[in-house]
Amino acid sequence: MIRLLPVLLCAAIVAPIALTSTSARAQSEAATMQAQEKPFLHALFSDNAVLQRDRAIPVWGWTTPGQAVTVKIDDQTTTARADASGRWMTRIGPLAAGGPHTLSVQSGNDSVMRRNILFGDVWLCSGQSNMEMGIGNLANADAEIAGVNNSNIRLFTVPKRVATSPVQNVDSQWLEANSTNIKQGARNGFSAVAYFFGRKLNQELNVPIGLIHSSWGGTVAQAWVSESALGTLPDFRQNIADFKAANAPSSLPFEQRVNNWLTNFNPTIPTNWATPQANVAAWKSEGLPGNWENSGIAELSGFDGIVLFRREVEVPTDWAGQNLTLDLGAIDDSDVTYWNGVRVGSTDGWNTKRSYQIPGAQVKAGRNIIAVRATDTGGGGGFGGAASEMKLGRAGSNPIVLSGAWKYHIGAPLDKMSAMPREINRNDPNQVDVLYNGMIAPLEPFALKGALWYQGESNAENPEQYGRLLPTLIRDWRGKFGEPLPFYIVQLAGFMAPDDAPRNDDWPRLRAAQMKVAQTVPNTGIAITTDIGEEKDIHPKNKQDVGLRLALVALADTYGKKIESSGPTLQSVTANGDALTLSFVHAEGGLSLKGDSSRVFAVAGADRNWFWATPRIEGNRVILTSPVVPNPKYVRYGWSNLPRATLYNGANLPAPPFERAP
Repeated sequence: MIRLLPVLLCAAIVAPIALTSTSARAQSEAATMQAQEKPFLHALFSDNAVLQRDRAIPVWGWTTPGQAVTVKIDDQTTTARADASGRWMTRIGPLAAGGPHTLSVQSGNDSVMRRNILFGDVWLCSGQSNMEMGIGNLANADAEIAGVNNSNIRLFTVPKRVATSPVQNVDSQWLEANSTNIKQGARNGFSAVAYFFGRKLNQELNVPIGLIHSSWGGTVAQAWVSESALGTLPDFRQNIADFKAANAPSSLPFEQRVNNWLTNFNPTIPTNWATPQANVAAWKSEGLPGNWENSGIAELSGFDGIVLFRREVEVPTDWAGQNLTLDLGAIDDSDVTYWNGVRVGSTDGWNTKRSYQIPGAQVKAGRNIIAVRATDTGGGGGFGGAASEMKLGRAGSNPIVLSGAWKYHIGAPLDKMSAMPREINRNDPNQVDVLYNGMIAPLEPFALKGALWYQGESNAENPEQYGRLLPTLIRDWRGKFGEPLPFYIVQLAGFMAPDDAPRNDDWPRLRAAQMKVAQTVPNTGIAITTDIGEEKDIHPKNKQDVGLRLALVALADTYGKKIESSGPTLQSVTANGDALTLSFVHAEGGLSLKGDSSRVFAVAGADRNWFWATPRIEGNRVILTSPVVPNPKYVRYGWSNLPRATLYNGANLPAPPFERAP
């Protein structure tokens, strides 16, 4: 069986750590969180904030329902009245770029004052790890950090948060860009891409720049889209329904809900299957360790899904009440393990050795039950370690061997598991709409100039789907923050080994999906970075050029500057016998190829078999020939995980990869 990448799948089927049950302390914490999420003035309006210039901007917060609120900036004053939920919002402005200003808000006995407010342009910077990557990770980090000292650039970092419903506020504040504040961030500092983008804008425009950084490494795009928008895509409707059903409120403990689900799916499974009292006389036996697809058991051949295992163990009298260590070796792919019906641990990872601690209070002399719910998403399935790794141990004593016969029962196949109960895992961001809820919704409807998006690595296995998903995300955010919201994309950088022969891998196809969005969705643009990737590092350290190229696109498209912001762009392809002639625009200053130019262009005939082509540059054209393709009809450029060469124009900007027919 082909092993599936566990980015989303394992998150959907592995039982996360159960949330704490309601108690006086939990109620107190919930009340505190509610107060934090409904402050008198939203956290985006802290000291040192940058607010969007040249438009009437929303200002909001919470107070007593029906209460009147007065907002004042300099000589401008506006009022609002809180609705039934206590939320109030008004608009103030427009104000021109500059400052500092003072913002004051008053309602009855409540009043706040925010100082050192600037008006300028605010950009939302989001995505996964390459956007999150902090300035401290750069090759010349010390020099770059030492040079950060510009109070006209302000930084706001959205804390990582997973949420099942939209969050209203965010626990953060605006900071001036200096060598101390720039080092703050979960990934070794503030987003390097965002900072270099903002630095260039500030240099060219001489207006304050606000950068809101909201990203999370390793995340999928569908986590950043609201439920209502994501539900317009048939691909995700079932995911949304399953997620909502799995997280519906219930009075039953989580483990009980899972066991009830298993029993409803397969009535031969007792709901108390992991306890000593369960009747499992009809269960079959199998020798462990061993992968179940190679066990010779016909019903497990090719099986992906849940299998339940049980083993009785006789505990010596002098072990009773003592802490024990349960070792099971590796389990493919994930497990939840119980001792006498009490969950003692869970692990996700097919090659990770399982080792769980059994508290002495749960250990009794005589018969005890070890039970394992194993879930396989692909591959061999089952217990993949050595026999010597399966044991029950106590300090100072010889371990009890656990290899050998275990009872087993087939629970549920993978294709029937979509509705399995699960609770929100506070550490798992790869679930539909949870990052929109936790890290985008709390910013709405803050006034923005535009948005930057550096993401796609985690969606590379589904490039065609991404071509539908990314426009949906853009429309979603524009609906929340207001049109036109310029949206600028970073195309995936080069990564992995370069191709020895022409291929059609996922990464170039994902790049093509990104390019199509930039070309077809209004008011979007793209920065090309295939030339600054690294073969063995998915996080290339050259973030200066990424920020610069994004800024060039914004300066040209959003601000109307007469500058070159694009690399050579294919205009036409003409077939001339045994050659293809490629004509480019944005070729001012001449075309040049840097790198191994013999393996960057590929051509194919009518049979669509691809071979490397030899390029020859003539002005704004590239002539391609190949001795093994006498009548070329199709062309690709840079169509590789890590292209071996790059075509540049006189502005030293790279051409985007492409595939085209005459």
